Amino acid sequence: MSGWYAAAPLIVAMTTAAATTLAHAMPRTQRALSLAGMFALLAASVALMDAVWRGGMIVVQSSDWDAPFGITLAVDTFGAVMTLIAAITGAACLTFAIPEVEERHRRAWFHPLSHVLLLGVCGAFITGDLFNLYVWFEVMLIASFGLMTVGGTKAQTDGAVKYIALNLVATLLFLLAVGLLYGMTGTLNYADLSRTIPNVGNTGVLTAAAMLLMAAFGMKAAVFPLFFWLPAAYHTPLVSVSAVFAGLLTKVGVYALIRAFTLLFTHDVGWTHQILLWVSGLTMITGVLGAAAQSEMRRILSWHIISQIGYMVMGLALYTPLAIVGSVFYLVHHIIVKANLFLIAGVAARLTGSMELKKIGGLYQSAPLLGVLFFIPAFSLAGFPPLSGFWAKLILVRAALEDREWWIAAAALATGLLTIYSMTKIWGEAFWKPHPKGGAAAASLAAAPVAMLAPIVALAAMTIVIGLFAQPFWIVAERAAAELLDPSVYAEAVLGRLP
Repeated sequence: MSGWYAAAPLIVAMTTAAATTLAHAMPRTQRALSLAGMFALLAASVALMDAVWRGGMIVVQSSDWDAPFGITLAVDTFGAVMTLIAAITGAACLTFAIPEVEERHRRAWFHPLSHVLLLGVCGAFITGDLFNLYVWFEVMLIASFGLMTVGGTKAQTDGAVKYIALNLVATLLFLLAVGLLYGMTGTLNYADLSRTIPNVGNTGVLTAAAMLLMAAFGMKAAVFPLFFWLPAAYHTPLVSVSAVFAGLLTKVGVYALIRAFTLLFTHDVGWTHQILLWVSGLTMITGVLGAAAQSEMRRILSWHIISQIGYMVMGLALYTPLAIVGSVFYLVHHIIVKANLFLIAGVAARLTGSMELKKIGGLYQSAPLLGVLFFIPAFSLAGFPPLSGFWAKLILVRAALEDREWWIAAAALATGLLTIYSMTKIWGEAFWKPHPKGGAAAASLAAAPVAMLAPIVALAAMTIVIGLFAQPFWIVAERAAAELLDPSVYAEAVLGRLP
């Protein structure tokens, strides 16, 4: 029975994608099926998280083929957490999209593509095989390219071309690494690799494969210096699409990095993880400086995705129990906060007519509630107590100080200070100063549909709850980190005990 919990998110997403495709000629039916499928995915993810938390890791061997020969689905605490947060983000963004998506967007297959994207995201979190991770990455790539071009504008096409070109390079590097690993070990099953890799004699080639995967996953995570596709692309699609991209796509890359460099590549930590540490610091600094130079809301937020990815990689690079806890905690916090900020930017643009800071203003006067809703995720992103971002940053900075990595702790604190600058710039320009055309040019919040405001309120409430009641989330992150740092638990669950 437990196997169905692991397969359910994939089955629900695939079924919904098929159903919304068949209902393409029936707009109301398609919309209803899309929402019903999205909340069914959320329910399936909650059930999966509950099953893993109560009963431990869930493993499914497709068609009863024993691992490592068959397709393995393997869900530990980390995978269950990521699947659940993906479903929450998808539900929020799809609800927001209902009034945003016009008939021309719907006819461009918005709803089926959205569910195919979530299928790929959940598949990446649930798979227990490196080659199938590649397959799910390609599913995400196809769906995200389609969603990025919904609307057919020149800016969207330009952003999509840059996005797909860099991701195809990442795919090539990924396949090269897969070929090297299979040639050395004869397997691509995560659990089997974790047992086989320590016995590989040629550690030089093994490290080369690790570096190829680091580059491939790093491109998808948008780390330094491989991030330049992201700010060129994420400000172009529909707001609901930008939000789901901002919340999930780069985090799949971070998830893959964490999975690979805890479960598989721990043979040369002094080399691989030290590189990741330098990459994390440079990612933080370049991302936050890029944000400081922008004057359009989604561009600012896009650059901040890059800077915040640096924190998540920092925890992996430090590679201590506390640091891994920090990475998991930060992932959950950031997905919620970043998706919400993009949704708020969409509402702000709807009320003022633009996302260019110089062209808008007056929102605090006309829509004070939106100002409060912006303040919560914005200053959580900057690390203000008692919001969720404060605890996430505190854990990582403390881990760095305990490991005597003073410079990365300083970089993290400096990035937090510069994040405050960017958030206050948005506040001052969009909310505090009068609208250039007069105060009446900013419409009241009543002009925004309830379907747009409800997910923003829900995500802001989650940010507050994580901040005020951090202990349960700490416990979940601590258990996930403990499992990640003990690969034998994963290997035993999939392959059984060694004779």
